Amino acid sequence: MEVSVETEGDICVVTICGTRIDAAVALAFKETMRGVIEDSAGDIVLDLERVTFIDSSGLGALVATYKLLTPERGLVLVGMTPAVMKVFELTRMDTIFRMYPTRTEALNAIVARAL
Repeated sequence: MEVSVETEGDICVVTICGTRIDAAVALAFKETMRGVIEDSAGDIVLDLERVTFIDSSGLGALVATYKLLTPERGLVLVGMTPAVMKVFELTRMDTIFRMYPTRTEALNAIVARAL
């Protein structure tokens, strides 16, 4: 699974480069995110702008990533396409994850929460 990782202060921004998070990439996604979490100290912003499909394995991988974080750290999702957002709404995962339309809005919310 190809991702791009950037840091903004102590916030880590991970951009998914592929269009799918499904059974074929779920394990690789979890391992990649485990490494990102170990290598960073702050919140994680996961940019899903390019993702057009997510299945139950992909959702499971996101939940597993969420559970790896300590209570002081958060996982924030941004840039969700309408199809991916629909899956989150149908499974009620939209009540679990913090989500923002854009990376900028997410970063601003994280900084404001820290003040």
